[in-house]
Amino acid sequence: MASREQVLQQLIEMSHRLGEEPRGLVILGEGNTSARIDDSTFFVKASGTQLGTITAEGCVQVNAPRILEMLEGPALTDDQIKERLRAAMVDPNGKLLPSIETVFHAYLLSLPGVNFVGHTHPVSVNSILCSHNWKHATQGRLFPDEVVCCGAAPAYVDFTDPGVTLARRIREVVGAYIQDQGDRPKAILMQNHGLIALGATIKEVESITLMWDKTAKVLAGTHLFDGPNYMSAETVDRICTRPDEEQRKKLIEGRDNG
Repeated sequence: MASREQVLQQLIEMSHRLGEEPRGLVILGEGNTSARIDDSTFFVKASGTQLGTITAEGCVQVNAPRILEMLEGPALTDDQIKERLRAAMVDPNGKLLPSIETVFHAYLLSLPGVNFVGHTHPVSVNSILCSHNWKHATQGRLFPDEVVCCGAAPAYVDFTDPGVTLARRIREVVGAYIQDQGDRPKAILMQNHGLIALGATIKEVESITLMWDKTAKVLAGTHLFDGPNYMSAETVDRICTRPDEEQRKKLIEGRDNG
């Protein structure tokens, strides 16, 4: 099991890579990341910091059960949310508050096999998510590597006010996805907002994010040539169950020795 310091270093590395400006995944203070330390605590990006330049001081350690309590009960005011986020900080004297999206990070990190979460706003992906046909356009799979990296299908979240309201909606959508698919999603697409990638390793989160960036660009390009030719459900299922693809998936996700 990785130490607290090792988890923090991995989170910083993942954040820097997702925040590299030429990639166009986030700009300025967009996006947020998190990493599971153990069953009761995790690191999350502090509000106002930037992924590309974040340091250890910009990663706040919080109490997971306290954050998860915010998913229950009546709606919370902005002031109540701020108070509860501060109360959940392991270091009560910390100067930086956890991201407003900390609540959905807490929920997603509680899912089996999720150790890292990366939320980005890729220009390519948001070009689709901000369109009228965003959900219909992303219903099909376009090429094998998309399936290998990102799974058979993403989860879809209609636009919801960021913060606790969004976290509650994500829990609802992901819960329904798991019940329907028998497994958690690798990616969540949020209308007019952005992408969330879930992974066991930082490499998996980065691979999912970059593959969705490619998918969005390929999808946009297909409309120059009479639109996308989605693969059949049978083909997608075959890719998901091929033994050689499973081994390749382990390498892509950084699980080659697992």
